[in-house]
Amino acid sequence: MPPDPDPPDPQQPSTAAVLWRLVKLTWQYKLGVVVIVLLQMGLLAFALSGLGLVGLGIDVIGAEIVDSGKPPSWPFGIEPPADWPPMTRVLVIAGAVLVLGVARFALERQSQVVKALLVRDIVVDLRNTVYNKMQRMSFRFFDRNESGSIINRVTGDVQAVRRFIDGVMIELLMLVIALVFFVGYMLSIHVTLTLACLATTPVLWVLTSLFSRIVRPAYRRNRELFDKAVLVLSENAQGVHVVKGFAMQEDEKEKFKRANDAVADQHRWIFRKVALFVPSVGLITAVNLLVLLIYGGYLYANDPAFAFGSGLFVFAGLLQQFSSQVGNLAQITNAVQRSVIGAQRVFEVLDEPMEVESKHEATRLGRVNGQIAFDNASFQYNEDDAPALQDVTFEAYPGETIAILGATGAGKSTLLSMIPRFYDPTHGAVRVDGHDLRDLDLDDLRRNIGTVFQETFLFSNTVKSNIAFGSPDATQEQIEQAATIAQAHDFVTTELDQGYDTVLTEGGNGLSGGQRQRLAIARALLLDPPILLMDDPTAAIDPETEHLILSAMESAMHGRTTFIVAHRLSTLKRADRVIVLEGGRITETGTHEELMKTSEHYRSAAEVQLADDDSKRLLGFVQTD
Repeated sequence: MPPDPDPPDPQQPSTAAVLWRLVKLTWQYKLGVVVIVLLQMGLLAFALSGLGLVGLGIDVIGAEIVDSGKPPSWPFGIEPPADWPPMTRVLVIAGAVLVLGVARFALERQSQVVKALLVRDIVVDLRNTVYNKMQRMSFRFFDRNESGSIINRVTGDVQAVRRFIDGVMIELLMLVIALVFFVGYMLSIHVTLTLACLATTPVLWVLTSLFSRIVRPAYRRNRELFDKAVLVLSENAQGVHVVKGFAMQEDEKEKFKRANDAVADQHRWIFRKVALFVPSVGLITAVNLLVLLIYGGYLYANDPAFAFGSGLFVFAGLLQQFSSQVGNLAQITNAVQRSVIGAQRVFEVLDEPMEVESKHEATRLGRVNGQIAFDNASFQYNEDDAPALQDVTFEAYPGETIAILGATGAGKSTLLSMIPRFYDPTHGAVRVDGHDLRDLDLDDLRRNIGTVFQETFLFSNTVKSNIAFGSPDATQEQIEQAATIAQAHDFVTTELDQGYDTVLTEGGNGLSGGQRQRLAIARALLLDPPILLMDDPTAAIDPETEHLILSAMESAMHGRTTFIVAHRLSTLKRADRVIVLEGGRITETGTHEELMKTSEHYRSAAEVQLADDDSKRLLGFVQTD
């Protein structure tokens, strides 16, 4: 099927701009490039020398054995002794051709090794650069891009850059060098015959330009379709329990088949264009041989200089080599289109503005006191979206516990995300100890903050490494102490076969939601942070475990400024202050007791939960405080 028509994007760089940037990227490894060029020049010199020696051998046979009457022209005036028999001269020439062939084999092998090492170094360095840039991007980038697209940019799109270096730039260098050598040699034999045989070359450039304009949008569309296929696969792997729980395997198989077929259909359309373009180039180069036969035959019949090796035979060999190199143009052009799209996507990552980063001379505070102030802070994720936070103003004092309450979408998680600068406010400011967060060193700030996210994520590593993720130098004693406070030590030592050395599967599968959350809490506490952020940490924990964790964490919260997104009364009652968010605005604030007296909305919600807890308590599910 044809590619979906896309309107031209004025912000997209031109093909020439992307190619020039790729050239500059490759030139950073100039030593390897220069070595490859020199090796290719040596290979071409050997090829031309071998062709010349074959022509010389034919001249010797014609002049001294067939007795054509035309003496051979020896290179550089070096002629063997006159008393050598004709066959001896032919054998010497044949031996020289063999030596050149062996030397060319050794040089070709070395060229392949150097090229492979150069490409490897560039791709590995580029992949690390893209990955490192992603580590410094704000959450807004990850909000805009699906996981499938992000994975492809680090893997498949970087490989597209590899295709450019290996299949385009190096091949193009070799092509240019070869054409200069071959055309120069052909001109030295006969100028008008060379010009006649190469008269079709402009047609090749027109054909190549037309092919590029046709297939480039198709390759971009193909990358987008491939992103979608990877996303379907990724979501299925992560949500396999949901898929199986709802018996939706057949629907998921059909969804992936549609995504996969879309990629295949797009590929098929591209292949049809490539299958038309490549033979067209071959047909045009075949015309060159036709010209050689007609015009060269005329010259052979009318020009005595065109005899045996020094005439048509050598010229035909040169033209065949030239046509072979030009034939590579089709593959190079196709590789250009594939690599340009991938390179654009890689450069989009590298060029992505750093919305959240440390200033050049950012302030380093060391350990902060923990005073947090929101000063008319507002934030919206996109210009067209409604603000997630609007004119939020409040102050949290060192050691104070603030509970954030609100309906889904009220802005609770956004408010917490602004404290470690996952996002910067679009208006107003957020301050710690009186300093605007944007003036502080980012890593220094985040080392002062322990965070427990709403959705717990654990790495495919040991329990010990997961707890010590933010403090890799922590001792075993410190790790166990943090786990004990988070009520995780007992289940780690009694329920896991290898204890703290147990290797967790991806995402902590195999652990209950409560166990994963307790490990995440331990990970945050191990930092011993003066500021603690907990985004609904008890959401995945049963009421009994919640009671144990909250009781144990009271001592951990002592002396820390703690923000807890909470909905359960057991958590709200432990807070020094409750902030109620509605539509991104603070509508009410006070202690639990104050809000029970002054806020009808808060009191109604609390009574519903109390009634629900009473029902559970009758069934023995809730432990009283």
